[in-house]
Amino acid sequence: MSRSRRKTPVCSLTCAESEKQDKRLANRAFRRGVKLALITGQAMPVMREVSQVYDWDKDGKQRFDPAMFPEGMRK
Repeated sequence: MSRSRRKTPVCSLTCAESEKQDKRLANRAFRRGVKLALITGQAMPVMREVSQVYDWDKDGKQRFDPAMFPEGMRK
């Protein structure tokens, strides 16, 4: 894997490495809401009702110039 490179020059805006923990918590809350909706007979929740993407650690992605930052193209 020493020769693997990124194909597109895109990186995240914050210093968070991944959104894995945020996705786990959101899916856990969503599954709990679905389970409660089935038990009580209410309407099914929508994922956006359960979690806000704007509260997660990463704020999005940005492009960078690979000529100026060649270390950013490494995986």
